[in-house]
Formats: sequence, C-alpha cells, structure tokens
Amino acid sequence: MATKKATKEVTSKVEELETTAVAADQTATEKPTTEKTAAKAGKRSEKVQKETEQKLAKEERKAKGDTTPQEGTEAKVKQKQNPTRSRLDRRGKNYRKAAGQIEAGKLYSLKDALELATKTNVGKFDGTVELHVNLSVDPRHADQNIRGTVALPNGTGKAVRIAVFADAAQSEKAKKAGADVAGEEEVLAKLDKEQLDFDVLISTPQNMPKLGKYARLLGPRGLMPNPKSGTVTANVAKAVEEAKAGRVEYRVDKQAIVHQAVGKVSFGGDKLYTNAKAVLDNLNANKPASIKGALIKGVAVSTTMGPGIRVDNSSL
Repeated sequence: MATKKATKEVTSKVEELETTAVAADQTATEKPTTEKTAAKAGKRSEKVQKETEQKLAKEERKAKGDTTPQEGTEAKVKQKQNPTRSRLDRRGKNYRKAAGQIEAGKLYSLKDALELATKTNVGKFDGTVELHVNLSVDPRHADQNIRGTVALPNGTGKAVRIAVFADAAQSEKAKKAGADVAGEEEVLAKLDKEQLDFDVLISTPQNMPKLGKYARLLGPRGLMPNPKSGTVTANVAKAVEEAKAGRVEYRVDKQAIVHQAVGKVSFGGDKLYTNAKAVLDNLNANKPASIKGALIKGVAVSTTMGPGIRVDNSSL
C-alpha cells in the first residue's frame, strides 16, 4: 500500500512538472511572436500612425480656427520678395539716361520727334533712325497687304551693294551706273555657291525664269527680284542709279506695321524729316480703296537700341 501511494505521489509530481514546462514553453513561444509582430510592423507603421494622428489634429484645429503653432513645430519664415521692377528699370544705364529726355505720355510733332531721336542715340556708333508706322489694314487680305518702293531724297546713309542679272550689253551699262556685280555667269556662280554678298538683285524680265530654282535661297532674304519693287526692269541702268541714290522697299508685316529706316543720326533733323515725309506720303498714296478713314493709326520714331518717341498724327 505504501508503495502504491508513493508511486501516485511521484506520478502527480511528474505531471505537475510537465504542465509547468508546457506552460513555460507556451509563454516563451508567444512572447517572441508578439515581439516579431511589433518588429514586423516596424517603426514605419508607428510613424504613419503618428503622422495620421497629427494630420487629423491639424484638420480639427483648422476647423476650429486655431492657427497657433504647436509644440515641436517651427513657424515658416516667409522669404522677403523684392518688388517687381519696371521694364525701364531693367534697362541699361545709357538707355535710362536717354529715356529721361522723353516726356512720358507726350505726343511730339514729326520734326521734333526726329530732332529728339538724334539726341537719344544710345550706341557709340552712327545709329539708324527708324520710322514705325501702324496702319489700319488687315494684311491677311491681298488688297490690304501694302508693299511699295520710295526714293529717299537724302539717301539711306548706307552703302548698297547691287548685283545685276542681265545679258552682256545690259550688264555693261549697269556697271557704268555703279553696279557691284553684273552679268549672267557672274551672278549664277555666286548663287550656286550661295554667296549672297549683295543687298539688291536686279534682273531683266527675260532672265527671270533662270532664277526660278534659286527662289528658296533668295525669297526668305528678300532678294528675289520683283516688278512691284522695281527690281525687274528692262532699264537696269536706271534701276541701279535709283538704288544707289536711296530707293528703299517697304512692306507691312503681320501686325499691320511698316518698319522703315529713314537715315542715320548724323543726317540731322532736317534731312531725316524730308526722308520720313517721303515715306509717309508714299504710304498714303498707296492707300487701299477698301480702307475707309485714315490709313495711318500711329507713328513712332526710334534709333538703333534707343527708346521710342510717339508722334502726333496731326503733325503728319
């Protein structure tokens, strides 16, 4: 009996020890699993959760109208922005000095504007005086696409290089009149090599078909001879003399403006006025019949790189 009782006690103790061991194993097993789960979620999940909470709190404060900075956040310092400068302030010193001689908003007579233009020349060279005429035309219509030539009484002040594409007899007359290059072979040789070292190309009507294959070379540069500009003529000697004397071609651009040089600053006010008046008179003479009212809407005068001077239309 004693032996059986002792055996039962030993058995119960063994079972208790086994139960304790199993419980310990389960606890040990569960603990790493929890730690692993937390580690697997990682710092990133905690960070996202924290950011989400901060965002919700921020939206709540906005809804309540609370704009006070919170702890741990620094108020953003706004960068100081410089005021926007005007176009005149962004110009160079010499330009601003020249523009200071022009009264803002004032309309000058054509003669006074040209006189003032000679005093507002910015460059250290003999600048070109330009006339900018805004016309009340629509260049998209063929009859309002104004184009013409005018002989400036005092010339342009620029040396004009002239090439003449004509037969031997006409070329000889052209050379005597002052042409720089004359002759069929001479001109074709330059065109084949794309040597466009001339400002005006004059041709006889008979030779125009030979220039057809050079249209893409001459056209974009404004060198293609045209009857309207007087560069296609049977009397090439007279055309050379007119071109040397100061005949210029003008054409309205897409913005309905004619830009035309009327001489150099060294010409002085009187010569510039004579040339400018010749251009304006020629424009009015070529006024399209479809235009009702005044052709010229506005005029401005300027020098190369210089400020513009607005002209009173009543003085034209």
